[in-house]
Amino acid sequence: MTTSSRRDFLAGLAGAGLALPVLSERAMAQLVRANLVAGDRPPSALADDEGYWSQIQRAFDADRVMINLNNGGISPTPSHVLEQLIRDMRFVNELPDEHNWRILEPRMESTRRELAREFGCGPEEMAINRNASEGMETMILGLDLRRGDEVIVTNQNYGRMLQTWEQRERRDGIVLKQVSFPVPLTDPQVLVKAIAAQITPRTKAIELPHITNLTGQILPIRDIVRLARPKGIPVFVDGAHAFGHFPFTRDALECDYYATSLHKWIHAPIGAGFLSVRQSEIPKLWPLMAAPKAKDADIRKFEEIGTHPQANFNAVSVALTFHRGIGIERKIARLRYLRDRWAKALLAESPRVKVLTELGPDRAGAICMFDVEGIEPGALGGWLLAKHRIVTTPIIHPEFKGIRITPSIYTTPDELDTFVEAVTTAIRRGIA
Repeated sequence: MTTSSRRDFLAGLAGAGLALPVLSERAMAQLVRANLVAGDRPPSALADDEGYWSQIQRAFDADRVMINLNNGGISPTPSHVLEQLIRDMRFVNELPDEHNWRILEPRMESTRRELAREFGCGPEEMAINRNASEGMETMILGLDLRRGDEVIVTNQNYGRMLQTWEQRERRDGIVLKQVSFPVPLTDPQVLVKAIAAQITPRTKAIELPHITNLTGQILPIRDIVRLARPKGIPVFVDGAHAFGHFPFTRDALECDYYATSLHKWIHAPIGAGFLSVRQSEIPKLWPLMAAPKAKDADIRKFEEIGTHPQANFNAVSVALTFHRGIGIERKIARLRYLRDRWAKALLAESPRVKVLTELGPDRAGAICMFDVEGIEPGALGGWLLAKHRIVTTPIIHPEFKGIRITPSIYTTPDELDTFVEAVTTAIRRGIA
């Protein structure tokens, strides 16, 4: 969203006032005030403007007693999104049969339309579900494969996805080929070549993350799709940490299959995600739960999950409106500023610090991993939590280890400075 279109968007919100159901008066006022602070300045000029970001931070009722640096797992939702969720849950509870199925469920079509517009696909290519894992398992378990068929993944794919492929390996006799790539990935073509080297006439699918949940490295999805498509190989993209995190569209990636969670960077309620499948590819996937034959080519067959709370899905529209009010370019500029603030400070502090994420502007976002030589990640993460009330994510991978740090748009520079001071103390004095 450009500065002028964002200004028009916010002006429209202000004019609508309380008649507009998608944003509370408080949230709308915060966006309007933040936009006045921003003016016409580019995102890079706003990245360190605390006058702007303090307005955004006020939308979250975060627990400031703790410093949450694990927003890559689940992020808190803005208060007004939570209020919308609770309001709809109460409404459903008054008369569940009528309110959940006949009133709230049809409203999901507007959520479908707006998510599709944001992702850059058609509404009939957008299924709303509970999380990226559900979307990815729909792909992995829904693809017809025979004994001996080969699938290529990386050994940095999300663990649940690897487990799902391994189950197919045990059950169906497929061959799972895992490729490795360097950490940090300073040359994305290294990964492209590693995948190319594993392709054979029996390769039936490639699955990999858009951005890894381990180090936060953004992978070269379009290059891999271009490698695979002429060979008729589908590429399943795990976008759990990507959508709403940094700017891209479906067609910029050129992919046909994409799944994500919306409770990370869109700040929707926990239990919301989407699966996008290009319309021509929908008949090629079986749904996770059975659907009638009439829905073979209908994206809604992937939403057949039985009775579920509709309020979670409808609140996505409110979160998406707030996301647009900020703008994705502003968001990623801020997230990279926060990342660089702590990562570069620790690198300057000691040669024992190693950052395992390529920090280039198009190689990563908020997610970043570091390691301190001589201190085990689990021990350091436990010490940070017990002594300083700082939540982090220690990770041990067969090829590397470290602590994943993930700030969000509500994180303050002071919180990151406190984190840096704590790690500096650990480096200088130890954690015993």
